[in-house]
Amino acid sequence: MELSQIEIHTNRLLLLPISQKYKEDIFREFTKEITLYMYPRPPKDITETEEFINDSLGEIKTGNHLVLVILKKDSQEFLGCTGIHEIRSINPEIGIWLKKYAQGKGYGLETITALKIWADVNLDYDFLIYDADKANIPSRRIPEKLGGQIVREYDKTNLSGRVLHIVEYRISRKENLLETRYK
Repeated sequence: MELSQIEIHTNRLLLLPISQKYKEDIFREFTKEITLYMYPRPPKDITETEEFINDSLGEIKTGNHLVLVILKKDSQEFLGCTGIHEIRSINPEIGIWLKKYAQGKGYGLETITALKIWADVNLDYDFLIYDADKANIPSRRIPEKLGGQIVREYDKTNLSGRVLHIVEYRISRKENLLETRYK
């Protein structure tokens, strides 16, 4: 499977492999506020964003991770990034971040639902892992709406020095999302 050629379409979104074309958008939108509940920290300068994109492209090429940008289908507006990490493992990890303006519009659920459907068709896995900070209720709603179950909780210090209180969800392969309707 050639991950660098994947395109995932939803009702409103287009998910494409990350590229340097989106470095300005990623650099501008991956802010302190956006990373509050995430492990990474915002980039200090655009070269850090370029390095992240290059590293992601390398992981796509080796088949370890699928890292995608999220675009509005009609306007091609950049909304954020998503991905499936450790894609060849029996329990890949799925994640997402959206720019501030795009939050609260259902794009997160639509994106993760599309990735879950793609994984169901293309990957051999038992369950997907989705981590969220316990206080990040909007992020936690995504795996919960997909039938995710909390399997553990732990603390982790992020790269900005903030202690995150992580809730780890498992989203079972058994959930049939091909009938899911986006809200």
